[in-house]
Amino acid sequence: MPSPPSESAPGNSSHAALALTLLTTLNLVNYLDRYVLPGVQPIIQHDFLLSDDQIGTLSSAFFFVYMFAAPLTGWLGDRYPRKPLLIAGGLIWSVATLLTATVHTYHELLFRHAIVGIGEASFCIFAPALISDLYAARDRNRVLSIFYVAIPVGAALGYLVGGMLGQRFGWRNPFYVAAIPGLLATLLFWWKVPEPVRGACDAPADTGIGSHRETVLGLARNKAYLLAVFGMAMWTFSIGGISIWMPTFLSRHAGYSLSSAGFALGVITAVDGIGGTWLGGWLAQRWLRTNHRALYLLSAWSCLMAIPGALVAFFGPRFVVLPAIAIAEFFLFLSTGPLNTAVVNSVTATIRSSALAIELFLIHALGDVPSPKIIGWVSDKSNLSIGLALTMVAMVISAAALFAGARFAPKIAAPGSAAAPAV
Repeated sequence: MPSPPSESAPGNSSHAALALTLLTTLNLVNYLDRYVLPGVQPIIQHDFLLSDDQIGTLSSAFFFVYMFAAPLTGWLGDRYPRKPLLIAGGLIWSVATLLTATVHTYHELLFRHAIVGIGEASFCIFAPALISDLYAARDRNRVLSIFYVAIPVGAALGYLVGGMLGQRFGWRNPFYVAAIPGLLATLLFWWKVPEPVRGACDAPADTGIGSHRETVLGLARNKAYLLAVFGMAMWTFSIGGISIWMPTFLSRHAGYSLSSAGFALGVITAVDGIGGTWLGGWLAQRWLRTNHRALYLLSAWSCLMAIPGALVAFFGPRFVVLPAIAIAEFFLFLSTGPLNTAVVNSVTATIRSSALAIELFLIHALGDVPSPKIIGWVSDKSNLSIGLALTMVAMVISAAALFAGARFAPKIAAPGSAAAPAV
């Protein structure tokens, strides 16, 4: 039976490539909007006379709303077309970013920054689910690694736009600049991308390995899913805390100006993010040919290898802070594509949006919702180096969870095999 005109049928490689390109662009803009705030954080802190605890609460509030919007978003995504829901989310986050530039009190800033989380929660659930309906399980690590390369690039642009424009034109200007690309990219996606057929690329070889992969209630017994999500939560605690507080750390402890800190972190995040995410995806894709646990194992080892660089960055002499944080971030980014793919492959298409929604709730509830505030609180009690050291503890816990999760990794058709249909 032919697919409805409004849907993209499986096997249409042009639709798949177009969707991946536009969704990757939207993901970049998503993170650009998110990381403008850390880029101008010291200016806002000075203008509003805020403590480290209060400034950390801004990011915690964003992720608090983000994670509580996720369950409803996931429920809708498993029952209704995802394209209009994704578009609505893009418009919400872009308009809220624009309005952030108009605030005049701390509580207004807190409220409007939190609203951005509603829109971003929608996108981060629906985009991987749409991509999973366009590419077979054997190819998802590759395409999701491309999709997630946009995270460090967008974050780098956020640092750059925030730090450089903020120092020259004031902290409001970067929010105006960041909001416009999101609106344009969302409208282009609306115009060009059809809704894919749900579950079109889930081959029989990738399903039927247990009812816990096919029902929401079964997630409580799905150890491959639970351990991947917990490992990602601890990874998110680390990367979230570092990304929010590192511009302030460089300014306060290493003597960098706001613009130079933003530029340096932007370059590091972009280079590490692109290189680390690409290399991690490539290594995992090759490792999967001989070991179906590769997505978990590579992610676990990447967390452990990031710890020495983080230790030197937080407690070493000032002149080694930037190269040390570059090394730590590179290893953390290795797991971006493989770890997200492990979560996607641990469930079937019938519950994928709900599973991703629950994942988002948990990784933010345990990860970057508490981490900025906890790090800020510890910093107020001692210093920022001690606060940031908590991220290394989280890296160890993440690695332990992922080593355990590797035992339950589902067996899928290996990359390059003929067991799963190509798109």
